[in-house]
Amino acid sequence: MDHAPTRAARRTAGGLARTFRYLYRVPLLLLHLLLPLPLTLLCLAPPLSRIAWGPETLGDRAVRAWSAGLLWIFGFRLRRFGTPLPGATLFVANHVSWIDIETLHSQRMMGFVAKREIAGWPLVGWLAAQGQTIFHHRGSTDSLQDVLGQMVERLRQGRSVGVFPEGRTRGGEEVGPFHARIFLAAVEAQVPVQPVALRYGDRGDAQTLVAFGPRESFLANFLRLLGERPRAAEVHFLAPIPPGGVDGRRRIADLARERIVAAMES
Repeated sequence: MDHAPTRAARRTAGGLARTFRYLYRVPLLLLHLLLPLPLTLLCLAPPLSRIAWGPETLGDRAVRAWSAGLLWIFGFRLRRFGTPLPGATLFVANHVSWIDIETLHSQRMMGFVAKREIAGWPLVGWLAAQGQTIFHHRGSTDSLQDVLGQMVERLRQGRSVGVFPEGRTRGGEEVGPFHARIFLAAVEAQVPVQPVALRYGDRGDAQTLVAFGPRESFLANFLRLLGERPRAAEVHFLAPIPPGGVDGRRRIADLARERIVAAMES
């Protein structure tokens, strides 16, 4: 007799496991929003935001703790390789999904450059605004000039900025070309660029699962990931590119992408 489970049985088992995960993760998520979130926002407001805590501020620590907690609720188990640079740095990473921002924020406080549509996303849009996000209207030259100006100002103030130079998510199947213009901010502010590779699952085997599906909305992706089984979230902080170490923003963009692709394939 063949005791192998039928396709219907496997589907039922998967559905039961997902239902069970929703049963305990939804209350945890609500609790995370009702208790730690207000405390995090309080720590981001003056005067608490300026209290030093080692090389960071109380506000930075609060954001990192809240983001790590959110990832844990979603079943992501963080693994960090390398060390994020201290001080003003332009962090550049491959882009898979909205979860990338929380993954990076769990390791280092940085103000992100993100598409303006994110500002309208439930919860995440509001949180992004509180987390120093610079919103960019894609396709607008005036908007890009304003974004670059804000990036340079923040970097010169000693704060870090995070960007996704691909400009959009690509289904998790590959790392797309990097737009060079966004690297102009690092050149003008004379700060280092640190590439960061983000991998989900075992050696990145869950990239396409974490990414947005065809025509999948933010809310649909959010709810789907909330029911997924636990898996790794790897953050690889790679060798930085020092200011003046490479001539030209195009070469900096290509070198940053090369290092990320190499880490993804290792």
